[in-house]
Amino acid sequence: MKHLVIVESPSKSKTIEKYLGKDYKVISSKGHVRDLATTGKFGLGVDVENNFKPNYVPIKGKKKLITEMQKDVKNSDKVYLATDPDREGEAISWHLYDALGLKEDDYERVEFHEITKDVVKDAFNHTRKIDDNLVKSQETRRIIDRIIGFRLSKLMQSKTGGKSAGRVQSVALKLIVDREREIENFEEEEYYTIEAKFDGFDATLQKYKDKKIEIKSSDEADKILNSLDKEFNIQDIDTKEKNKKGKVPFKTSTLQKEASSKLGFGSSKTMRVAQKLYEGIDIGSETTGLITYMRTDSIRLSDIFVKETFDYIKTNFGSEYVGVVKKDYGNLKESISDKFNNVFMGHNNLSNEHNNLSNEHTQIQKQQNEIKQVVIYLKENTLCEQAKKEILSQQALDIQRTSEHISALVDLLHNTQIENLQLKQENQELKFKINQYEVQFNSEDEMEP
Repeated sequence: MKHLVIVESPSKSKTIEKYLGKDYKVISSKGHVRDLATTGKFGLGVDVENNFKPNYVPIKGKKKLITEMQKDVKNSDKVYLATDPDREGEAISWHLYDALGLKEDDYERVEFHEITKDVVKDAFNHTRKIDDNLVKSQETRRIIDRIIGFRLSKLMQSKTGGKSAGRVQSVALKLIVDREREIENFEEEEYYTIEAKFDGFDATLQKYKDKKIEIKSSDEADKILNSLDKEFNIQDIDTKEKNKKGKVPFKTSTLQKEASSKLGFGSSKTMRVAQKLYEGIDIGSETTGLITYMRTDSIRLSDIFVKETFDYIKTNFGSEYVGVVKKDYGNLKESISDKFNNVFMGHNNLSNEHNNLSNEHTQIQKQQNEIKQVVIYLKENTLCEQAKKEILSQQALDIQRTSEHISALVDLLHNTQIENLQLKQENQELKFKINQYEVQFNSEDEMEP
């Protein structure tokens, strides 16, 4: 029996199957297989009153594909969910897992950050299970898109005659409008400069009578120019050597920006070309991927590319021209993220304990509700932050902020522990008093009238 590998792109499946050999069958989901329904209240496909529970249905035209994949699953020893290495890909893997009726032991999640033979084969040595946090992040994003898109669009259409609103497009439109208003309100100011051309270089007049110069009119420029000596003495020429840093690798936004400014490509054309380069180009007798995954905020360089580049430089220019590769903060941020999740889960567990204690005392109930609101706030904002940033930013500033969030959450965790201890003690005291009252009541009841 063959191992079954499910990817998103049909063209990618052919290349990967060629790399893996006859023991593997590679099929394509052709993107998402399920989406939110358009039924229910307001056609949202989301039960807003039941903790925003989503209702998923097969995408139009995908029922037959799901049925065919179910047959492939039955004829396979192991299923490898190899969708794209981002939150959308993670969500597709989860939908496949659910729609195909897979169990925990039936599958493994595998990621391809580049489509080259060595990388693809090595990926099967580092399999994992589906990341629920990434799935919830995508789910949160999709639900927010649906609620804003359906409800706010209809409201805006009825009030303003506008076409649509969106989680991203509305914010982007606001930025464009604000910028356009700044341009419209800009008041032009006339200014002049006085320049001198010497052999080998040009110079601009910076100071006049030991004061920084700002020339606002042509008359003022002529007056200053006529007052200057016709001959100049060069007293000193200061030359400095500057180190120009190499540009960092492209991420999605910078790739689209550069393609737009240099090639005139729209964002969709840029991503189509990048997708093809990622999936592989026929070079000689084989299909080879030429870039790493393009939908990312990561600036990580392929290890294979770095090694080959270093070897090329050494061979053609010499070892002295080989530089160093700066390590990014990816691993550190992953570590911080894991710690954050652990603390968050610990806080949830304590909250459950708090819920049990609160049932015994009305004051405890009040305090429990306050903590519950905090937990919900943290959960929602954590998911929103994941949905907004996709993957943690590569900047050290984000690491600092994440660390601050962790510290705040740890403090809250500590306070919750203290509150729970206090509540337990209070409950014990209450129970003791109740027992005293019962003893007193019974003793009085036994007395002779």
